[in-house]
Amino acid sequence: MKVLLCRPRGFCAGVERAIETVERALVKYGRPVYVRHEIVHNQVVVQDLVQKGAIFVDDLARVPAGSHVIFSAHGVAPAVFAEAERHRLHAIDATCPLVTKVHVEARRFAARDHTILLIGHRDHVEVEGVVGEAPERTLVVATPEQAETVQVPDPSRVAVLTQTTLSVDEASRVMAVLKRRFPALATPRKEDICYATTNRQMAVKGLRGAVDLWLVIGDRMSSNSNRLRELGADSGVPAHLVLGAAELRREWFHGVRRVGITSGASTPESSVRAVVARLRELGAQSVEEVDGIPETVEFSLPHEVR
Repeated sequence: MKVLLCRPRGFCAGVERAIETVERALVKYGRPVYVRHEIVHNQVVVQDLVQKGAIFVDDLARVPAGSHVIFSAHGVAPAVFAEAERHRLHAIDATCPLVTKVHVEARRFAARDHTILLIGHRDHVEVEGVVGEAPERTLVVATPEQAETVQVPDPSRVAVLTQTTLSVDEASRVMAVLKRRFPALATPRKEDICYATTNRQMAVKGLRGAVDLWLVIGDRMSSNSNRLRELGADSGVPAHLVLGAAELRREWFHGVRRVGITSGASTPESSVRAVVARLRELGAQSVEEVDGIPETVEFSLPHEVR
């Protein structure tokens, strides 16, 4: 059995920035530091930060007044900033700058009296944050079927935005319907789906037909990890989403000659190494890195922790 490791994989620049924000805040301000929601969608990362002194909460009312609270990489609605201020908390915004870009676009389109059609998954925390910029003007559209039926007050004043972690192909299908139905559709100045999501999906597509089974290492709450698993399955071979080596099953690999591995943008490389080590125990004889699009993006940290 041979293992083909996709590159790029794992942490993107936004995830690295968010994790480092928590770690630096712990050093600068001391334990504990509070984090609203999971800083990124990966339990391995979250548990590591808990051990270092982070406390994760979903309700800001649980955070003692005067504490430092970090907002996750997924972004939050303006109402959350206002709530933190009411509770007299010191907020540190670790939102990925590419998600912040979508928030800025939502405010810009809302100021121009556009209805915003947001392509994404309604229950995802990133979508909740963007909707919060203009809740009375934003409609979430998840599928081409929904795009065919969505109704807007004024078809001449419609804009579209996209969740940053979607399947590129899925978003394109929805976008095609919206552009056909609304010829005056206003679009972002630059693509909303983030570079890391796109690059990881392209790497999986590049191995289409070359592997007998896909392993995507990531958390089940991770949107981009789920999209990678779906993309692997679309090539007609089994595709499994696993958090780590403990979830591998020996029977998956009976008769498998080549295993493709990638990992979501919030997955640490330590999880990948552990999975590869387990595959060696299960009979993998070689491991090959498969190059994809190089990534050189870096984001500056929030000023509170620089």
